[in-house]
Amino acid sequence: MKHKFVFKLSLGLAITAVLIIVLLIAFFCRKRKRKNQNLEDNEVDFSEKQEFESEDLILFQGGENLCISDILDSPGEVIWKSSFGTLYKANLQMSNSVMLLRFIRPACSASTDEILSAIQLIGSIRHSNLLPLKAFYAGPRGEKLLVHPFYGFGTLAHFIREGTSDCHSWTIIYRISMGIAQGLCHLHTGLEKSVVHGNLKSRNVLLDQNYQPYVADFGLHLLLNPSAAQGMLDLSAAQGYKAPELIKMKEASEETDIYSLGVIFLEMLTGKEPINADAIHDEEIYLPNMLRNAILNHRITDLYHQDILLNQSGDHGLITEAQILKFFQLAMACCSPSPSLRPNIKQVLRKLEEIEK
Repeated sequence: MKHKFVFKLSLGLAITAVLIIVLLIAFFCRKRKRKNQNLEDNEVDFSEKQEFESEDLILFQGGENLCISDILDSPGEVIWKSSFGTLYKANLQMSNSVMLLRFIRPACSASTDEILSAIQLIGSIRHSNLLPLKAFYAGPRGEKLLVHPFYGFGTLAHFIREGTSDCHSWTIIYRISMGIAQGLCHLHTGLEKSVVHGNLKSRNVLLDQNYQPYVADFGLHLLLNPSAAQGMLDLSAAQGYKAPELIKMKEASEETDIYSLGVIFLEMLTGKEPINADAIHDEEIYLPNMLRNAILNHRITDLYHQDILLNQSGDHGLITEAQILKFFQLAMACCSPSPSLRPNIKQVLRKLEEIEK
């Protein structure tokens, strides 16, 4: 009888212990679920390191020494936010390097299976004027992380707005223009299959200390879901870079890239914004339209910043107004309202080379 009582008591205690363990597991699971649900779409919860596996990091040329724990542990500084993601400057401790991290929000990215071929393509592209992709990571909640080298001299947009003497130097303007065009030429003609940039703007051109340009974000729209990609196009339109015929991002083409390139050329030449917020007439809101009106009204001084002619020399002697006006004509041809009238990228490069002869 005594043994029977001890057995029942032991069984009861065992059942109670099991119930307590089950309740504790349920409690922590619910707590973790609420924690995940409360995360903002544009933030990654880097505290849960056990969820990240090193084999999920896809490495490309130049990124062989990177590991996901080093990337996620690195102190970062937010340098830009958009509707679809965030850019960070990150100091990686293990590799002793500074990287540019682009985080794409889960709500804006396409699924990993859908974009894997595009990632492999973008990661394989190498050119001295294109920002290379060194690594790619897809997280457990659908977040995507792109790892690029960081160039500390900022964007072309920032350089133009600074208004320093360097941004009015013809030698530097020409060097940057050639670099962007050469990078775009590699995308359009130097690969087995042409790659459309889709979001070319001065903010997406990075500079190093020698004013060497690196075109960034090429093919980024391929990694976004249709809604986010269209949002990118709407933002490009609001900033003055969208070709007039472009309605949907999936219709982006080499011709629409050329239009955006022309706007960048005009930005560097005039020092003006692509959108004129103070325009009195609607037809002068966009920079190409404003400059067309300047031509019609014989306002030649509006076509380029006058400091470009002051004490400037190029590789082949003094810069003349005729050369500057040829560059202006090329930029305006790129911004033609008709896609068929725009030069292709090889023609752009040929014209640029002729200007310096």
